[in-house]
Amino acid sequence: MSSTKHLFITGGVVSSLGKGITAASIAMLLKRRGYKVAIQKLDPYLNVDPGTMSPYQHGEVYVTEDGAETDLDLGHYERFTDTFCTKNGNFTAGKIYQTVLERERKGDYLGRTVQVIPHITNEIRRAISSMADEDVDIAITEIGGTVGDIESLPFLEAIRQYRHHVGSKNAQFIHLTLVPYIAAAKELKTKPSQQSVGILREIGIMADFLVCRSEKPLEDDHIEKLALFCNVDKGNVIQEVDVENTIYEVPLDLYEQSFDTKILEALDLPVKEAKLDKWTSMVNTYIHPENGEVNIAVVGKYVSLSDAYKSINEALIHGGIANSAKVKLKHIEAESIEGEDLSQVFEDIHGILVPGGFGDRGTEGKIRAIQYARENNVPYFGICLGMQLAVIETARNVAGLKDANSTELAENTKAPVISLMLEQRGITQMGGTMRLGAYPCTLAEGSKSRVAYGAENISERHRHRYEFNNAFKEQLEEAGLLFAGTSPDGMLVEIVERVDHPYFVACQFHPEFKSTPMNAHPLFRDFVKASLENR
Repeated sequence: MSSTKHLFITGGVVSSLGKGITAASIAMLLKRRGYKVAIQKLDPYLNVDPGTMSPYQHGEVYVTEDGAETDLDLGHYERFTDTFCTKNGNFTAGKIYQTVLERERKGDYLGRTVQVIPHITNEIRRAISSMADEDVDIAITEIGGTVGDIESLPFLEAIRQYRHHVGSKNAQFIHLTLVPYIAAAKELKTKPSQQSVGILREIGIMADFLVCRSEKPLEDDHIEKLALFCNVDKGNVIQEVDVENTIYEVPLDLYEQSFDTKILEALDLPVKEAKLDKWTSMVNTYIHPENGEVNIAVVGKYVSLSDAYKSINEALIHGGIANSAKVKLKHIEAESIEGEDLSQVFEDIHGILVPGGFGDRGTEGKIRAIQYARENNVPYFGICLGMQLAVIETARNVAGLKDANSTELAENTKAPVISLMLEQRGITQMGGTMRLGAYPCTLAEGSKSRVAYGAENISERHRHRYEFNNAFKEQLEEAGLLFAGTSPDGMLVEIVERVDHPYFVACQFHPEFKSTPMNAHPLFRDFVKASLENR
């Protein structure tokens, strides 16, 4: 049996409590005490993965190095721990059931009746075990959803069984709950947490730690009551009060309560020294930047939901930290500016970013924003669709190809400067069929991208179906585009820049997925730097 220890994190009372931030914070603290940590998310919904889901439903789709389309919480895991997740980092109920049903169709169950228990729960336990190997000291598994939801029952039963088999010294239950503040009564209320823990007890799970989200600090009598009625040691009731400045303060708050020390003691592991100096310094830089503020506009189509651009928002913050500046984000709905006076829209903006997306809604507004950035020397950063639209803007407004477009947006365009990848033609399935995961890229000497990375060869993560059409390469070079990054064979364009602009960089890949607060992505770092210089 593996020597890996396990932590299981559940959530109660309401959704969106921040289990992902809590899990990532615990992982960060344990890693900085010298332990090798792996982390995963189990989601109870029936989609096989979030790849086909609207950002309005699920926030952004986070892509791992090995090409898995996963929950956005994996972004928190990677950003807090500086460790790459894999396809084993995210299992959904749909993925679990699909695996079991495929086995049933093959006859692998030898004619037996296939049931939730034991077949589905066994498969969930296999998913948990996929995180355990000789190199992993502690595996953290976050259970999505809220305790009491019907769909999460098989997952809770599976972790109950897992703990039963490995014992309490090898697996601990952490329950995150809400302690609401009733403003009219001026009181914190512990009853919802008691009821949430009661639901867990009914299915055989006894919480070892209770992490309490609240607007205001708990008083000692609240902690006493929670400990008594939730059957948790008083010292294991942990406060997680809303942080004042940044989510990157959360691990430090948990550290002040010795949460990581208590976890290690419960798992019968040595408490090694915590190395938090660099993290503390990073948080201080965020709170007290030396270079003031910089205003950056994100022009997108899903801006009404901040989670739709979670990694981009965080990567811009990281770029600010690297430049000791505070990035103030202005999210602009692309559709709303298609007929607006952009000099007013971008009056106080120092840099413009156009992120990825699918479909034609809002694309003309994005193209207008790109044109404004090009013509007014405003630093521009385009990502995925933001690169493709930058190419279209140059083709239309500089190269004179008035009909220039992407075949995704206008199938019969006479100037398809962006077109479907050859290997994507004929594909009818939507899920998991794009160009996904890490691919190599070679950078052109003298390009801003080459300077940013300080290297000729890089690797970045992709999620797209359409590519630059090389038939238009010569025309667009004459129009001022520099093809600053390509696949090693030169066939696929990865980065374009403008040679007549102080900072105009657009990439086909998603650099936001590799940015962390301790190591800002080079392209985000330099985009924020250029925006600061443009103030």
